[in-house]
Amino acid sequence: MAATVYEGMFILDSNRYARDGVAIADDVNRTIEKFGGTMLVSRLWDDRRLAYPIGQHKKGTYWLTYFSMDSDSLKTLTNELRLNDTVLRNLFIKIDARLVDALVEHAKDETAPAPEARPGARPDVAADAAKAKAAAAAAAAVADASDNDGDDGDADDDGGDDAKN
Repeated sequence: MAATVYEGMFILDSNRYARDGVAIADDVNRTIEKFGGTMLVSRLWDDRRLAYPIGQHKKGTYWLTYFSMDSDSLKTLTNELRLNDTVLRNLFIKIDARLVDALVEHAKDETAPAPEARPGARPDVAADAAKAKAAAAAAAAVADASDNDGDDGDADDDGGDDAKN
């Protein structure tokens, strides 16, 4: 049977992920590969509060994967993940062959931090802060350039002050 590409979304125990994010992510990847899957992309998606508690967990770390696997092995993988204490929930979606390349490239291009960089960090907040900082730097550069061009801001350039007395 031909391998099918799946998108896998895992909700991981955020406390365990915060302690050792790299090991937790590797565990998810190894579990998929153990059942014959081939990883295409695996990365942090987000760390957020859950809509409703799962057991005693109110927060979860969302881990996004794209992998190819025989459809017969998917049920075995799902059963194995039910026994894994780190994986709170998982969802697999079969990806249409026409969309695989675009989705995998999009997932690779996302600017999420590496798990070892900041486990449990919110990548959307960091990206917004970086954009705001870049915009402020650009505005300051424009203001400096206009202050240094010798123009006093007068539209008529007569060198005088246009204020009425």
